[in-house]
Amino acid sequence: MGEHSVIVDKLVKIYGGSVRALNGISFKVDRGSIYCLVGPNGAGKTTTFRILSTLILPTSGLSLIHI
Repeated sequence: MGEHSVIVDKLVKIYGGSVRALNGISFKVDRGSIYCLVGPNGAGKTTTFRILSTLILPTSGLSLIHI
């Protein structure tokens, strides 16, 4: 495919100055593909989707959604 619909690059989110929810995660989702984000409780899944949906801002890093 070659074209990405979601790009996450070195995403970091720190809550309250000390709780690190995301530690530099990076991934790309190809347009038309279906992916699943899985992990244990507290792994940062909800934080990742809150950043992608612009409900919260990352501490650093990049998140892009191409529509």
